[in-house]
Amino acid sequence: MWALAALLLAGCLELELPRGAATGGETLSGRVVGVADGDTLTLLDDSLHEHKVRLAYVDAPEKAQAYGSAAKLRLSALVYGRAVRAEVIEVDRYQRAVARIWQDGQDINLMMLREGFAWHYRQYTRTQSDAEFAQYQDAETAARAEHMGLWQGQRPQAPWDYRHNRRNKG
Repeated sequence: MWALAALLLAGCLELELPRGAATGGETLSGRVVGVADGDTLTLLDDSLHEHKVRLAYVDAPEKAQAYGSAAKLRLSALVYGRAVRAEVIEVDRYQRAVARIWQDGQDINLMMLREGFAWHYRQYTRTQSDAEFAQYQDAETAARAEHMGLWQGQRPQAPWDYRHNRRNKG
């Protein structure tokens, strides 16, 4: 309870909480205190260190893309304010922990695929086991076939293509 009180006090006083430095292979536990988009969240651990966490093996639409807001809302509904466990696979170039997120025994990354709010990010699956790769791929395929989430759109654009096109325009 003291952690929540400290968090509320920090928010009221607009204090910067210390950032944790996660490493690959580490498991983080804490409460989700922020959701930036459909595949990025902020986890506050018991030591009151904030960790920026990027969901591994999935890529959700960017905020400005179709279904970007819906993906953020769905991830928020699944984890915001809740205790989660993050199995850190690696740390990316932005110093975010890239992790599988677990909440009450549910693989949140897989759930985002299953519900059609993300793509299986196959370009970054070298650490994913064959069985896990197949499970994630099957989840995306089923969501596509059932026209769930972003797959309701006429021609959904993968976020990596969207980012590439924006970089080349500007």
